[in-house]
Amino acid sequence: MKIGIDTFACDGGGSGVGVYVTQILKRIPPSSSARYELFGWDFDRFSFSETAPDLEFIPQCFVNGRTANSLWHQFKYPTFSRLREYDACFFPAAHKRLPYKSPCVSIGTVHDMAAFRGSPWRREHLGAVIRMVLPNALRHLDRIIAVSLWVKQELVDIAGVKESRIEVVPNGVDHGAFYPRQRNEESVALIQPFSFRRPYILYASRIEHPLKNHVRLIRAYEIFRERTKFPHRLVLAGADSRRAERVKRRALASPYRNDIFFTGHFPASSLPELYAGADIVVFPSMYEGFGLGVLEAMACGIPVACARAASLPETAEHAALYFNPLDCEDMADRMVTLTGSRDVYRECRRLGLERAAAFSWDRAAERTLEIIQETGEH
Repeated sequence: MKIGIDTFACDGGGSGVGVYVTQILKRIPPSSSARYELFGWDFDRFSFSETAPDLEFIPQCFVNGRTANSLWHQFKYPTFSRLREYDACFFPAAHKRLPYKSPCVSIGTVHDMAAFRGSPWRREHLGAVIRMVLPNALRHLDRIIAVSLWVKQELVDIAGVKESRIEVVPNGVDHGAFYPRQRNEESVALIQPFSFRRPYILYASRIEHPLKNHVRLIRAYEIFRERTKFPHRLVLAGADSRRAERVKRRALASPYRNDIFFTGHFPASSLPELYAGADIVVFPSMYEGFGLGVLEAMACGIPVACARAASLPETAEHAALYFNPLDCEDMADRMVTLTGSRDVYRECRRLGLERAAAFSWDRAAERTLEIIQETGEH
């Protein structure tokens, strides 16, 4: 059986979806009865060569841009998949790139439905073409993998997908990278290519307004500093995305602007050290399909305060402190509690480590590959 894997919209392995596809590719058995093949942007041809050195990569869609790529999926992909003689095709970013119909069996993973939630100015932008065809395209998939029960319910409610065709396979945590590290008393954490003055509060996410909720976090941080007089800095680690300038303008207007640090795009290889050096992690996002960053922080032994929103309570369960993402005072309360009470801090750390241990990329990849092959064989 020959299976194609679509790497478009996987950001060369650098985003959350990129981490997902990379972890799956790492775990394809060399002796697998199925033959896998990758296709995607030409500039991504070497992005997966280390994790999947034995898989052939077929570059496609040589006109860059979201719209051009969406059109390629609608009009060129069917011919491409026939020429490659795929028995099945796997779309790891099915919520972002998907053909209307596939001539072979198709399986897709949906990480969120952010493009269809809330008011238009809060939705994640997908482009006109994919936004128009996506709900119908999702219904044409033979099997759908949802990363959480929250996403599964959204697929039923928003796209009208039959519940029987959706299976929930939660993401995992790379415990070889994200684990508790020995804490020292040094006032500066050297994490290439940066140095961070400790203590610091961390939020690792792309800078996007308003979905990722940085503006309210900055206000909550101000309240936290005013109440506690603690010296914590606020580190915002992530590349600029939609309306990032709004977030940066708000940070510049803060009386604590000299203690608010934007890293820009942060190297994935250094992310575990960044988590491990934080005092606490705050995750104020108003929408997440899974919330991988929450588990990665917990796996590093760092207590988490996060929004009571979307899938986050499902992912973190009882191991985090929750706040209303629209209430800056509530958010600040949790930050004060985590930094001010050693008993609460230690308990959240313990529960977080237990919760993170329940998630494994080995299990996620094994079940994902089983679903792909089972569906392709029928």
